[in-house]
Amino acid sequence: MLTHPGESISGLAGIVGADESEVRQALSRLSELALTQGDTEEVRALSPKAAMDLVLAQRKAELAAAQQKLEESRVAATQLIAEYSDLLPTAEDPNFERLGSPAEIRERLAILATEAEHEIMTFAPGGAHSEDDLAASREPNADLLNRGVRSRTVYVDSVRRHPPTLEHVGWLHAHGAEVRTTASLPIRMIMFDHRRVVLPVHLSDARAGAIVTQSEGIVATAMALFEAIWADAVPLGASPETDAHGLAPHEAEVMRLLARGFTDEAVAKRLGVSPRTARRITADLMDRLGAASRFAAGVRAVQRGWLPAS
Repeated sequence: MLTHPGESISGLAGIVGADESEVRQALSRLSELALTQGDTEEVRALSPKAAMDLVLAQRKAELAAAQQKLEESRVAATQLIAEYSDLLPTAEDPNFERLGSPAEIRERLAILATEAEHEIMTFAPGGAHSEDDLAASREPNADLLNRGVRSRTVYVDSVRRHPPTLEHVGWLHAHGAEVRTTASLPIRMIMFDHRRVVLPVHLSDARAGAIVTQSEGIVATAMALFEAIWADAVPLGASPETDAHGLAPHEAEVMRLLARGFTDEAVAKRLGVSPRTARRITADLMDRLGAASRFAAGVRAVQRGWLPAS
């Protein structure tokens, strides 16, 4: 159409070696994409530059919508898991086992790790870990990996700035474990062989108790949540990249959390940083937006495309 402007449908069919019905279908699709103008019999193609700009704008909008739906799905999955954790059955249920103390949780996790045959999937929020905890975990991790059990762990990006934790994560990676990081994690979680998952009873305090469950619904939800976050997480050997607006992953995550009403303390916990660091990130973002309040920051973030409009 660009090289033969004004050509009829039958003429176009002859040029491209196709049936007129195929050409009409193609024209219909081009019209849906807004890459042509005019009626059915007098159609004009947009210039290549205008067409490309339009297609890229459409794809960008579709991607933004898809990312928003993904984030909404993650939030919904986290809420569902939390509700299941809080609404434990009062009667004996073979699908649920309650663990009441940190020592009991550690002992049960050690047994589950010993019994694991295929894969362990872990969300490790909270940022930096103590050197004693890291050292204590190496022997059981080495045992797992030596037995050929696949290990996939997602940490928060802040561990990249804590040398002892980063060294341990590097050790895991060097011994065959798969390690990625993401800006924040919604929940602490460990899954064994796609059959049993350990979850905190309360999201705000993982030490307050946990449940071990093999309920198919919870396990399936937890698996979907893990795979969604794993797919977007950054491998240890790569560096998190800024987005199209120049925001680092943790900055974009802070904007999303603030838009959902998170306090500085809650943001800090999700990112695995101190409240002081969370406040500094927020202040820096507000300064870049030229906003004097969080409400104004939210409005300007939407205007600049940092946050979706709805």
